[in-house]
Amino acid sequence: MIRAILFDLDETLFDHRDAVAHGVTCWTESISPGHKLLAQTPSLWRELEDKHLPAWHSGECSFEEQRRRRLREFCVRLGLPVPPNLDAAFADFLTHYETAWAAFPDAAPVLDVLRDSGRGLTLAVLTNGVPVQQEAKLRRLGLLDRLDPVLTPDSLGGRFKPEPECYLRAAAKLGLRPDEVLLVGDNLELDAIGPTRVGMHGVWLDRHRTGLRVPAPVVTIGTLTELPGVVNR
Repeated sequence: MIRAILFDLDETLFDHRDAVAHGVTCWTESISPGHKLLAQTPSLWRELEDKHLPAWHSGECSFEEQRRRRLREFCVRLGLPVPPNLDAAFADFLTHYETAWAAFPDAAPVLDVLRDSGRGLTLAVLTNGVPVQQEAKLRRLGLLDRLDPVLTPDSLGGRFKPEPECYLRAAAKLGLRPDEVLLVGDNLELDAIGPTRVGMHGVWLDRHRTGLRVPAPVVTIGTLTELPGVVNR
């Protein structure tokens, strides 16, 4: 019986992709107006996120250092001058990024449906992000009061998805067995396949409807509006 649902945050409840596109485009334009590769900056930024975040996850560097590495390589790849103060430059990017924070339209309605379903479900977040920023997003989006708790590596002993111990500790934080918890998110490995390896239920949110075949027992949905039906089944 499902007693709790863990939601990924970025690209599940929160439209990180569009916020990044806005933030990095505005930042680049402020540094180099009319840059010939401006249209490519969002995809490059996402590529560098994927490249540099694992160094923080593995303990190789701090959260702040992976940001510096990311911004430095971004500038080099675009032929921009590397800012002498990378932390200050990244803060400028964040200012633009934060102006575009938005929830997906299906997020709040589905959380309300699940909360009012009469099943007594615990609704929480499991994210690889840092708590200050992730809670700020949820607060701005009006979702923080609908979710409790917000679980991050800081509260899970430094464990990140898809480490098995991350999921096990998350279930323990909720006072539940893994098989009583469902995790839903946009990353097939981190949010769907990974949790099933420890006995959780994994639901992959395929917002882009890729049609990719996934291994059982993972369930695929195209929008969060399909989630209550999955839970009821």
